[in-house]
Amino acid sequence: MRLGINLGYWGAGMDADNLAVAREADRLGYSVCWAAEAYGSDAATVLAWVAAQTERIDVGSAIFQIPARTPAMTAMTAATLDTLSGGRFRLGLGVSGPQVSEGWYGTRFDKPLARTREYVEIIRKAMSRERLTHEGQNWTLPLPDGPGKPLKLTVHPVREYIPLYIAAIGPKNLEQTGEIADGALVLFYAPEHAEATTLSSLRTGREKAGKDLEGFDVVPTVPMALGDDVRALADQFRPYTALYVGGMGSAKQNFYNKLAQRMGYEKEAAEIQEKYLAGDKEGAAAAVPHELIDSTSLLGPVERIADRMQAYAGAGVTTLSLTPSGFTLEERLAGLRAGVEALERAGLA
Repeated sequence: MRLGINLGYWGAGMDADNLAVAREADRLGYSVCWAAEAYGSDAATVLAWVAAQTERIDVGSAIFQIPARTPAMTAMTAATLDTLSGGRFRLGLGVSGPQVSEGWYGTRFDKPLARTREYVEIIRKAMSRERLTHEGQNWTLPLPDGPGKPLKLTVHPVREYIPLYIAAIGPKNLEQTGEIADGALVLFYAPEHAEATTLSSLRTGREKAGKDLEGFDVVPTVPMALGDDVRALADQFRPYTALYVGGMGSAKQNFYNKLAQRMGYEKEAAEIQEKYLAGDKEGAAAAVPHELIDSTSLLGPVERIADRMQAYAGAGVTTLSLTPSGFTLEERLAGLRAGVEALERAGLA
């Protein structure tokens, strides 16, 4: 099992620290550094900045939002980042959510699975550097009855094949991800529930493509906090968990709320969402079960974290992307080093 680091969003006043974290992860031998985007900083610019100041670590989008770019533009960006980084780019995609897709980008959040499949098809074709033609429900290339003609990508990426990941939570999305992608980016991954919530759907998708999970990259992003008081450490992540389970998407379309329900927290998930959407964020955070946080995070001393890493590896994880907690750079760097130590103690390095 490899380690990754997820820098999250930039522009929150910690950008210099984020760069230092990426460079330390590079020095420590982490496999990949991910950056995110929502409706603030874009991931492509951040990844170019990080790639220019690191040497070995891969840089990956977690995620490029599908409604933000045409598929051909995403192919161009991926090819450029792979070239600039010397072959270190990983392309992560996701549909975002209805509020961002429709409120920020003006793109209807309808048929997200079909849109994703078509998007990936066009990217794959463009990245192969064949002349780009496509007829689908969402895109037609070139446009008919106009001056457009089939074009091909002029940039030559360092690698012939750039790994493509999809952010997936729901069963149908996971199944399609297993079928059409090289890896899955997941959140709130609990080893105890992994087979039922994630792996079975991925496996079904791989079988559709005539493949198995061998070589498929399962990449959960996992919060991590070091210390002896596990309950106090878990409390740090109550607002984060409440935001996703209670406030992501809408009352009817919240993938993370449904995931919590599939993990056995039906009543708690409903309470968290009800309070969060009513504006009671503190009440929503207080309603998050400790067990939910503990099972989806790495908490405690290095020895306990090592045990949990073994559980993640046993539950199909191939790249474990960490988000070390801390308000200071020193705390976050200490978390990075502890991650490597825990991986070695677990016998997974």
